[in-house]
Amino acid sequence: MSEFDLSQALPSFIAIIVIMCFLQELQVAVITPDEDLDLKVPHKKKTLRSAANLILILNRMTESPSCCIHQLSEDELCSIVMDSLVEETVVETFLTSNTGQKKVTFRRVNSVKQFTLCDSVQKDLVQQSGELKLQALTLKGGHYQCKVNFKMARYVTPCVPAADVQTVLLSINNDLHMSCTMIDDTPVLTLERCREDELKMISDDQNMDRFLFFKRHSAMTLYTFESVKHRGWFISTSTEDENHSVEMCKVDAASRLTSFKLN
Repeated sequence: MSEFDLSQALPSFIAIIVIMCFLQELQVAVITPDEDLDLKVPHKKKTLRSAANLILILNRMTESPSCCIHQLSEDELCSIVMDSLVEETVVETFLTSNTGQKKVTFRRVNSVKQFTLCDSVQKDLVQQSGELKLQALTLKGGHYQCKVNFKMARYVTPCVPAADVQTVLLSINNDLHMSCTMIDDTPVLTLERCREDELKMISDDQNMDRFLFFKRHSAMTLYTFESVKHRGWFISTSTEDENHSVEMCKVDAASRLTSFKLN
């Protein structure tokens, strides 16, 4: 039987995590009671339980990051690790009585992430009082509290591999969410009120998929958000103007920024 190398069975990214975790457990303290005695005592003894817990975590990883982990901060690395975890969900398929076509119903994942958003030139997304539109501004000292605090809930799209894209709901609070609706042949981004319990299950034969967006990596720490309802249209900000509304645009639209950083 040939020798088995664990590093060959895991992505290099995960192998690095294994090494880092075990090195941390093997850290030693040097105790010197006198000049003639050098006694080394491990901080923490490795146990079968700790090894098993580590393996369980690694087995839940779905992908390796597309960027070099040495260039990431601890928070960014943690975010990538959490994004890679497989979340359990239930997907049900039915046949509609009138069309005979398959209807896919999927449930929201029981994990919510909170963050703020800024575009690739550091403009922050803010909401003016009472408005149902977001704006992109360069905030200066003392006004950082104006940033919108988003909540992101994850869904599973059966036709899209989880390793390539995540399907998400972006919310301002429990009943105010970002949505993309067609108005006069153009997708329009707005904040729309909807009870949270109505979004626990979404079917593709209804109009509720207007609340969903495909979240993808576009660069090392940047993401794009494409409308699930209107494919090819992305959340964007202006490259030139301050205090303009956040809008939908085609991916190749001039003077629009479609990449965002999660803070």
